[in-house]
Amino acid sequence: MGRLGALLLLLGALGALADICNIPEVDSSLVQSLGQRLLPWMDQLSLEHLNPSIYVGLRLSSVEASTKEAFYLHSLKVDYQQSLLRHAPSDDNSDLQLVSLLKRFLEDEKRAIGHDHKGQPHTSYYQYGLSILALCVHQKRVHDSVVGKLLYAVEHDHHLHQGHLSVDTVAVAGLAFTCLERSSLNSDLRHRITLAIRTAQEKVLKAQTPEGYFGNVYSTPLALQLLMTSPMPGAELGTACLNARAALLASLQDGAFQNALMISQLLPVLNHKSYVDLISPDCLAPRVTLEPATVTPSLMQVPEFIHVMLKVPSVWPPYRHSISVPAGSSLEEVLMKAQELGGFMYGTQASLSGPYLTSVMGKEVGEREFWQLIRAPDTPLQQGIADYRPKDGETIELRLVTW
Repeated sequence: MGRLGALLLLLGALGALADICNIPEVDSSLVQSLGQRLLPWMDQLSLEHLNPSIYVGLRLSSVEASTKEAFYLHSLKVDYQQSLLRHAPSDDNSDLQLVSLLKRFLEDEKRAIGHDHKGQPHTSYYQYGLSILALCVHQKRVHDSVVGKLLYAVEHDHHLHQGHLSVDTVAVAGLAFTCLERSSLNSDLRHRITLAIRTAQEKVLKAQTPEGYFGNVYSTPLALQLLMTSPMPGAELGTACLNARAALLASLQDGAFQNALMISQLLPVLNHKSYVDLISPDCLAPRVTLEPATVTPSLMQVPEFIHVMLKVPSVWPPYRHSISVPAGSSLEEVLMKAQELGGFMYGTQASLSGPYLTSVMGKEVGEREFWQLIRAPDTPLQQGIADYRPKDGETIELRLVTW
């Protein structure tokens, strides 16, 4: 065997040691039913409901919303253009304005972290990584010092939240680094970027639960997006991804995915895509047009009522009251009913993930604080107030925690 043959044999052996994350196709009707859940969200065109993730998720999926999709993109553009006019009315180029605003945001966050890395972003490392990723897929370079802050965070576990690994944050950071590597951006940091991708993948794999989720059911889609982007030598990546797929399919059957943002992160995975594919998207790939789901009319029935114990121990005097609501009500509807009955009040703020609590019983969240949703005795909820539906007899605690 010549030197060339020996080299090819060696490379083949090394390649065999690398495992890939391959997600076998799922039933197309399941994907379509998942996409159909986004259609009602696309009719909500107010500023607080417009969500770019919906459009991106559909474009990276095997389904499309036809003319509704195009109109949604138009609405997003109008919204951002109006927002930009309020910030910088002198510049007519909205694309350049968006890039400038995003770079300015990252510079502000970099200063908040500090040169010694002892500070924290004003928002989060998740938003920090997502911003770098957004600029990268548009081939916009950011300064090495900006990327360096995210690298340091991954290298030194500065993405911890409440003592647990934030799989979402690590996955987004890994996707950002993967984009930088593929685009040959920030070449002076290439070695650290390559190592950080591997570090992010390893952290995500270690966070897999016995059920198969990476972190939890809602962080698993972003984790899979990262793991699908590149092989991992010496890792049982394929088995881990198959277990995650099985867990996600079980959750889909149970109706776990109702939130638009979470659905939009899952659809690309089911089409073997990730946000990194936005670097050079295949805009001509055939997609199935979604039709609104048909609803079978049911016989008139008196709604069944359930009782939910609502507790707020973080205020004085502590609040504790049993709230009666129709079965199938969301936790937000439980809070609305409690406020209607008197003795309870709350406030929310709109976000791309849905409304989140900003105040309870007049207590506003402070810096590094949030209202955690707990199902008794001590299980943090994975869903927000608009998506979680309590069962009869459950006790839900609103707990003010610091992170």
